[in-house]
Amino acid sequence: MKYYVSTPIYYVNARPHLGHAYTTIVNDVLTRFHVLDGYDSYFLTGTDEHGDKIVRAAEKEGRTPKEYVDEISSLFQAAWPGLSIGYNDFIRTTEERHKKVVSRFMELVEKNGDIYFGEYGGHYCFGCERFYTEKELVDGLCPDHLVKPEFISEKNYFFRMSKYQDWLIDYVKANPDFIRPERYRNEVLGFLREPLEDLCISRPKSRLTWGIDLPFDDQYVTYVWFDALINYISALGWPDGELYAKYWPAAQHTIAKDILKPHAIFWPTMLKSAGLPIYRHLNVHGYWQIGLSKMSKSVGNVVEALSMAQKYGTDSFRYFLMREMTFGLDSEFSEDRLVWRYNSDLANDFGNLWQRSLAMIAKFNGGQIPALSGPAQPDEPEWRKRAEDLIQSWRTAFDAVNPRGALNEVWDFVGLLNKTIDSEAPWALAKDPEKRPRLETVLFRLAEGMALVAALVWPVMPSTAETIWRRLGLDPALMKPECATIRQLLRHDRPVEAGPSLFPRVETEENAAKAAKAAKASSANSAGSAASADTAKTGETKAKAAEPKGNEGEAEGLIIGIDEFKRVEMRTAKILSAEKVPKSDKLVKLSVSLGDSERTIVAGIGKFYSPEDLVGRMIVVVANLAPAKLMGQKSQGMALAASTGDSLVLVTVAGDVPPGTRIS
Repeated sequence: MKYYVSTPIYYVNARPHLGHAYTTIVNDVLTRFHVLDGYDSYFLTGTDEHGDKIVRAAEKEGRTPKEYVDEISSLFQAAWPGLSIGYNDFIRTTEERHKKVVSRFMELVEKNGDIYFGEYGGHYCFGCERFYTEKELVDGLCPDHLVKPEFISEKNYFFRMSKYQDWLIDYVKANPDFIRPERYRNEVLGFLREPLEDLCISRPKSRLTWGIDLPFDDQYVTYVWFDALINYISALGWPDGELYAKYWPAAQHTIAKDILKPHAIFWPTMLKSAGLPIYRHLNVHGYWQIGLSKMSKSVGNVVEALSMAQKYGTDSFRYFLMREMTFGLDSEFSEDRLVWRYNSDLANDFGNLWQRSLAMIAKFNGGQIPALSGPAQPDEPEWRKRAEDLIQSWRTAFDAVNPRGALNEVWDFVGLLNKTIDSEAPWALAKDPEKRPRLETVLFRLAEGMALVAALVWPVMPSTAETIWRRLGLDPALMKPECATIRQLLRHDRPVEAGPSLFPRVETEENAAKAAKAAKASSANSAGSAASADTAKTGETKAKAAEPKGNEGEAEGLIIGIDEFKRVEMRTAKILSAEKVPKSDKLVKLSVSLGDSERTIVAGIGKFYSPEDLVGRMIVVVANLAPAKLMGQKSQGMALAASTGDSLVLVTVAGDVPPGTRIS
């Protein structure tokens, strides 16, 4: 089994920032998943170093283009190891190996009769380095840079892209997972409903010399996009390189949505013209936004990814990015949200589980994994099935390029392990010698469960996962997401090591204020328990970090800040099916589409809506609500409704709004 994935090659007119980091981390996570799952994997990234913008940026700093691109490209190469990113190759478009492949590729396209010479006039955005039609402009401005393009008329070479329009439409329709999520496949088909123009693929040297010469006319250089896209095969040594033969059949690209058109339209038609196989998948993610604006250097809202990773830990930062963004949709970045996610998911949920489990293994079994001397417990088959179901759900989510969904499944299991401690009460089992077999089973399940969780989060948090395995006496080199393997590897004669906290809680001014208030209340209450006092000192909630709530009276409790409001992720959702929940006259089980994924939501609307009346409605849901079970049914969100006491009306959406659109 082979797996080959690439990032876009990043344009070197800006230093690495969060947008670059997210795409690269996603690809690192996907590559690690495939390695863990037994694939022979290859991961490519690099830098795009030609074009108008590079010349202008270099001139602004008083340097030659070569001096400028060497420096910025080195910043990208230096940044990725600091984010635990392990690529196989880093391609630069100024390398000779790339230039040779571009020339050979263009010769093939020209030989096929798909390049011609002509004159064109259009609105040229130097920021995008492309021509825009009147229809593509927004109020006369470039939709990305919000500046008025310059009208340029000049003679150039053109690629007969229009020749392949019908072929591309048929190909996209015949391969539903070629472009994913589906919303972007639909967007590309929307592009293709309009006549496809031919692509200008050169720039005259009278205007620009910084580029790769056309092999058939040395008075022109290659248009930067036509040059850049070819990196995906030049890095593999096309046409006769061993890597090309080995990995190109399994190729897929991961990009942000702003470069959808070049990758979904330019690149496939270029490959078709040259007679090369088409890549397998195009994975498209949304923007990280700050204050509901796309993160960009020109807007001035760039977040330095490395500074966040250094402040909160690389694994924690990677976890936040993968857990917070639904792949394909936009997401809001804030440091407050990162801290909340860290304290809630990592410090409280998982970190607390680790410390409690290891402490009980130390206290009740001499610090060693139990040997399970007694007979198998009656609920063992159910426990096995739950773990196997988790692995399958995790694998299915990653196969669909849904890291968030994979982590959601894992954290449901973390919750189950925490509940196991509370419900089984090992401290009580330890008091009764006759319950020793049950105590050993519970402690073993905790150790096994944490080893499994570590294996499943290794693609996202490699350092943390390997630390957990080592502390459990396991060799990280043998890590596999398999229950049977983990059971076989767990040693009963080697002590486990709790060690320092995996995720020390991040204290903020708000947390400190709450802790001080809790401490004051605790000291005033002479009957307060020791547990309460401990909670007051640390500012911890019982087992889960809670969202801020007003507690100074009803009026204050109703007021929230804008940061709290932004945490509520409301999205449009289309109801695909609906059915009554057995033994309930109130609950209805809804299957809804959020565009890039489907989920189940249980809503208390059965007295006001029949299931058949609900199918096809576009409703509004809270998409980032923690999963809950209602009457045995798992609910993954909340449908919004207005209640007047004696009636209830679902909040619906009018107009042509796709499922998954964020409400803001």
